[in-house]
Amino acid sequence: MKFEALEVAIQLAQALRHILEQLRRHDADLADQARRGTTSAALSISEARSRIGRDRAHLFRVGLGSVSEVDTALRLATAWGFLEEADLVTAFALCDRLRAMLWRLTR
Repeated sequence: MKFEALEVAIQLAQALRHILEQLRRHDADLADQARRGTTSAALSISEARSRIGRDRAHLFRVGLGSVSEVDTALRLATAWGFLEEADLVTAFALCDRLRAMLWRLTR
């Protein structure tokens, strides 16, 4: 059975695949941080869906923090001129959607 938040996290990883390759040419550390944040979000969501109680909410919060980290890394990449905001519309929309989903899951 598919878990929608996890599916959105996977979509985010797919949307960032080529973008992070481009970012790596300018700032390998920032690209790596964004990649690790994306991976962390998906893995935390996957783990949380099989947990119960406070542990579950905690892991959803970890995923939420990771998605926020990815969003900030992308915003920094545009601020530094490494990426164009127009190329990140889908990624930003997926970050927003995933944050909203995870926020609801932590309540």
